[in-house]
Amino acid sequence: MRIRLALLATLIFAVTPIVPSGAADRGDRFALVIGNAKYPDAEAPLKEPINDARDVADELKRDGFNVDIGENLTGDGMRRAFDRLYGRIKPGSVALIFFSGFGVQSSRQSYMIPVDAQIWTEPDVRRDGFSLETVLGEINNRGAGVKIALIDASRRNPFERRFRSFSAGLAPVIAPNGTLVMYSAALSSVVSDSGSDRSMFVQELLKEIRVPDLMAEETLNRTRVGVTRASRSEQVPWISSSLAEDFSFIPGTGARPSGAAVATLPRPVDPPQLPPPPRYDPPPRVEPAPRVEDVSPPPVDRNNDSTTQLALADDPTIKSLTAKLADNPDDQSALYRRGQVYASKGAYSLAIRDFDDSIRLNPKDVEAFNNRCWARTVIGDLQAALRDCNEALRLRPNFVDALDSRGLVNLKSGMTKNAISDFDAALRINPRLTSSLYGRGLAKRRNGQFSEGDLDITNAKAMDPNIVKEFSDYGVR
Repeated sequence: MRIRLALLATLIFAVTPIVPSGAADRGDRFALVIGNAKYPDAEAPLKEPINDARDVADELKRDGFNVDIGENLTGDGMRRAFDRLYGRIKPGSVALIFFSGFGVQSSRQSYMIPVDAQIWTEPDVRRDGFSLETVLGEINNRGAGVKIALIDASRRNPFERRFRSFSAGLAPVIAPNGTLVMYSAALSSVVSDSGSDRSMFVQELLKEIRVPDLMAEETLNRTRVGVTRASRSEQVPWISSSLAEDFSFIPGTGARPSGAAVATLPRPVDPPQLPPPPRYDPPPRVEPAPRVEDVSPPPVDRNNDSTTQLALADDPTIKSLTAKLADNPDDQSALYRRGQVYASKGAYSLAIRDFDDSIRLNPKDVEAFNNRCWARTVIGDLQAALRDCNEALRLRPNFVDALDSRGLVNLKSGMTKNAISDFDAALRINPRLTSSLYGRGLAKRRNGQFSEGDLDITNAKAMDPNIVKEFSDYGVR
């Protein structure tokens, strides 16, 4: 359906062995703290990462870590920062990494994204991003005794609208022994931007780090409980541990909390579980056209092409692509990419114009057909949108994005059974495709399946709290 936005944000690997002659007492604690906020492809700089990175760095220095901090790092900058960290690690030492910025899940791995990443397709994520698993593996190979990753990375990011063959949020990590990993939200989930200049996750984390006599696992468990409570269970952090020794963030403390104290902590709330993916049967017969009163009037595309084009002319990505097209008006790749950016910023008429030219140059560009289908759907040109989606599926049968897009076309057209069929097919391929899950919920409710529809809607909102507003912007409520 859409070229979707999504935000990844905080990684922390932190460790502190608690043994009388351990690395923590020798001062072998090393931390890399990164805050990336200024991504050219984002509509505005992120408010939280820089402040969070500075607060975390200050706390870790007080706790005896040798801290290297970087802000708004490019790919080369992040690579050099990781190399510095790898070079400092000694056998048995403690390693910590904090990353706040955008991240993307791809091929069941989570990637930290530098500010200059050029991401247009899923392979670009693996080329420009930094895999959490790879970083943890290298830290382990260098001899670190304990590794901790705390990741506040479940934000909607500006790259998701360009391809959707991956799930939103972060993936489970396969980490070496001696690793403690914490994500700020549930797997494959994103959280709403609070608008604050500091993240809830980091505030709760720093509060718990400062509590004396806590082992690191207990610190993170208490952080999880605090975030869950503060968000009223809308944000539930995820933890995985393979630690084989005790350690504390505060050096020189080794006493565990009493059993009674641990017992009083509430059990963390687990995120809602998705139902199993639906069975997909061959598409049903096409329904007769709905009655006029069943179809909501299509929203009007209010874009004034010249005004919108002028307003977006200084966007760095659009500016770069426009310069390429000035040199070569038949640069099909630049046309398609500029169309993606226009669509992500709501300039649908300009996006459709670029997709038109892209398809003229490459009549088999299945991605351009799908994205033009989605853009036409949003502005209410439903018959043309359906033709585009059908052509995309003819060129690439079972193309999950086109099934998702056609589901939206059918939903807006009042063809609820066909919409459910398309969303079912998309969810069979990707059971965590939030837009199909939410769209299917709406379609089921319109079809009188209220309990099933409510379940889909609840699960979709748990994965992506912004999904309601997103569909509202498409003219679907």
